[in-house]
Parts: sequence; structure tokens; C-alpha cells
Amino acid sequence: MANESLFSQTIILITQDGMGSGDTELQHDLLGKYLRLLLEKGALPTALCFYTEGVKLIATGSPFLERLAQLEEKGVRLIVCATCLNYYGLLDQVQVGTIGSMDDILTAQLQAHKVITL
Repeated sequence: MANESLFSQTIILITQDGMGSGDTELQHDLLGKYLRLLLEKGALPTALCFYTEGVKLIATGSPFLERLAQLEEKGVRLIVCATCLNYYGLLDQVQVGTIGSMDDILTAQLQAHKVITL
């Protein structure tokens, strides 16, 4: 499928509790639509990397867990910063993804042909 190659060797950095800046409700709405469209179009990146406030999106209570789990099932790596999880007290609330280090995130960036920050 042509869409599969669009994000081949691309990683997406998620550094906020949603997408863009503004009210949390708007950020969540935008990210929800973005993740839904990734799944619908089959345009799957190699990895999503979560750090700073972005780690809140993979923890208990996140409205994105189902879609993130679907992406993970389709082979998208979800790399979650352990330092950030510790900082926010979320280490025991991780629901999807793989807990990694900044080295894991940097390695993903170095291997990518394209890096996108949401």
C-alpha cells in the first residue's frame, strides 16, 4: 500500500499532553483525530517517542490508550522516557509502550529518515 511508505523510517515525538499548544481539551481533540487518521490511512510511523508531558498519554486514565495499543499491535514502537515517568510519578501506571531511556529515543532519531514533533 502506498500509504505505508509515507512514514517509513519516520518517528514522531510526542512531548506534550496532547497535540500543539492551547487548552488541554483542544490538544486532546487534535491528537485523537491524528491517531485515528494514522490508523485509518495505514500511514504508520516506525515509532512514537513520548517524553516530558507526553508520557501522560500512555498512563492509566489516558483517553488515547485504545488507539495507541492499536498502533502498537500494528508494529509501531512506542518508546516512553523512564526519567519522565519517574518525574511525573507514572512509572507504575504505564499501559502501553516500552519504557526506555533517552538513549533509546536518540537511537530511534538517529535511525530515522524523518523526525516529526507534534
